[in-house]
Amino acid sequence: MQLGKDIAAVITGGASGLGAATARALAGRGVKVGLLDVNEAGGTALAKELGGTFAKCDVTSEADVDAALAAVRKAHGQERILVNCAGIAIGQRTARKGKEGAPPVPHDLASFARVISINLIGSFLMMAKSSAGMLTLDPIGPDGERGVMINTSSVAAEDGQIGQVAYAASKGGVKSMVLPVARDLAQSGIRVCAILPGLFHTPMFDGLPEDARKALAASVPFPSRLGSATE
Repeated sequence: MQLGKDIAAVITGGASGLGAATARALAGRGVKVGLLDVNEAGGTALAKELGGTFAKCDVTSEADVDAALAAVRKAHGQERILVNCAGIAIGQRTARKGKEGAPPVPHDLASFARVISINLIGSFLMMAKSSAGMLTLDPIGPDGERGVMINTSSVAAEDGQIGQVAYAASKGGVKSMVLPVARDLAQSGIRVCAILPGLFHTPMFDGLPEDARKALAASVPFPSRLGSATE
């Protein structure tokens, strides 16, 4: 797809981290960017900087997604690009010993479900809603393309570490989901793919417990540091 001023994009998790870096890269190519995030202050500021549009959105809420897409489409038209970057991570073992003789503690179910809901179900919901909109567009370019949807999985989908059971499950789900979605939409000219980033220094990473951050950062062989979002 030829990027330019006639193309609109929607980026979830667009207020910070990989989402913000993606928004800057697309805006730098002339693309009209719509940012969806729960971080209203960060999203509003970045949208102003890039000449884009921000809509507050919880990707687990169908009502929020519908309203946010309606807002950015009103400003920019139907998106041909969707980039799913919204996500959270937690560090928690499947079970752990209790402190000071207390009984063992299983993984908190609500926390597990929240990670799955945001990372996996949120990605699915955005793809379903965005692709339905893309189907209304005329195909463009020599290949007759209507749009492209890029999902953020993770290296944890294939190489989950201690304490990443919820995160790895959610990102493994994203990775597995992409192929059937791509097959569903290929004949309509919509491409679907996933990227599997390694360890990047983002607000999501900073939200992990300190011991988890240190262990994960120490596992990077070369270059022996966390990646930056612009990379």
